[in-house]
Amino acid sequence: MTQQIELSGVNKYYGAYHALRNIDLAIRKGSFVALVGPSGCGKSTLLRALAGLESISTGDLFIAGQRMNGVPPRKRDLAMVFQSYALYPHMTVEENLTYSLRIRGVKRAEARRAAEEVAATTGLSHLLRRYPRELSGGQRQRVAMSRAIIRHPKAFLFDEPLSNLDAALRVHMRKEIRTLHDRLGATSVYVTHDQVEAMTMADHVVVMRQGVIEQQGAPLDLYDRPVNRFVAGFIGSPAMNFIPAVRRGGELHLDLRPGPVQRLAVEAPVREGEGVVIGLRPEHLRRVPEAQARLALPVGAIESTGSSTYLVSDTQPEINVVIGERLRVARGETVFLDFDRDNLHLFDTGSERRLDTRPR
Repeated sequence: MTQQIELSGVNKYYGAYHALRNIDLAIRKGSFVALVGPSGCGKSTLLRALAGLESISTGDLFIAGQRMNGVPPRKRDLAMVFQSYALYPHMTVEENLTYSLRIRGVKRAEARRAAEEVAATTGLSHLLRRYPRELSGGQRQRVAMSRAIIRHPKAFLFDEPLSNLDAALRVHMRKEIRTLHDRLGATSVYVTHDQVEAMTMADHVVVMRQGVIEQQGAPLDLYDRPVNRFVAGFIGSPAMNFIPAVRRGGELHLDLRPGPVQRLAVEAPVREGEGVVIGLRPEHLRRVPEAQARLALPVGAIESTGSSTYLVSDTQPEINVVIGERLRVARGETVFLDFDRDNLHLFDTGSERRLDTRPR
């Protein structure tokens, strides 16, 4: 399939600070790609480099097969949707939508028709005569997206567009953006610090840390087979549990305190006396009778959402557990847990890379 955007060996320096490090990324035409990572990881810098708002220090950027190094933003044919909406307050919704067309010399009647078509697609037809101050946050974000759509760009760039919205509206707008992307057959690059947004919206997720792409791929591939402890802890909500352990006598002795030593029989490339970190997702733990348990945890905190129960162990490190039902559990009570064999992860204590493992 055609690559709409390609970056090869891209680096970005701010003086001595190395913000982007040897970025290689290919974005297929029509795909929805999410750049995700903690604050300062380089995801917004990468997006701004695509848009031409930041220069590339070394490496190459291609858009629709054309090399774009040094090409100014207005000639890249990309549309950016910002967190702050960036609407003109003195213009109506229609005037905001048609502004880019009018400065390119499109006739007023033609620009108005284009605005009406886009407004019908995004549910803004009844708001064309209003000013931004008369709109809700969700409506303003739809105007910002509509203003991008009207240009028919080669790709849409979203810079954390939902972070100013409340939780319920964010969920609604996630669905709207993805539906709109599919309807237009667009190519979208979406920056967010929220891994739930990335997992639910994107075809392809790029996880970044300190200017480096740690892992990229389909959302569930990153969830099921994270390449290292950072990706494992970043992808998934609640986050993966990490338990230090040492191999002794063919078993892993878990460092969970207080309480007796707990052991797991695991085939893994760890030698006798070596340390390792066990990774278990909260949702992969299930309550079982004591005789079937691999883990026994004293309960330190309980939260019920009605449909599920969240438990936090009274241990160091803390272990989070999500049970998909209502439980009657008291603080201080011991819960007995097991997990599916395919859902155990092991990580090297030094490199933090994922190790192959076959639980038995």
